[in-house]
Amino acid sequence: MLTPDLGNALFEFLGAVFQVKNAHQIYVDKQVKGVYWPAWIFFTAWGYWNLGYYPSLDQWWSFAAGILIAIANTVWVSLAFYYSRQKSPALIP
Repeated sequence: MLTPDLGNALFEFLGAVFQVKNAHQIYVDKQVKGVYWPAWIFFTAWGYWNLGYYPSLDQWWSFAAGILIAIANTVWVSLAFYYSRQKSPALIP
């Protein structure tokens, strides 16, 4: 039976999978384009908020999946910050 906790955990887990893909794409591209930086901070902070919130509701599946998405968001933000600070290669040598 799909409980609200398990259903939410599935969304959190799928979000983590997508965010890992986003982080991998930044790593491959070595650049960040077309993103709004306050959203990076907001969604990462929300992920960490959930790590305190889910246990208060006894939602342990959501908490476990929330750990994954918080880590994935942190990796993404770290890569985005790193590559957004890199200098663009010169077009003409």
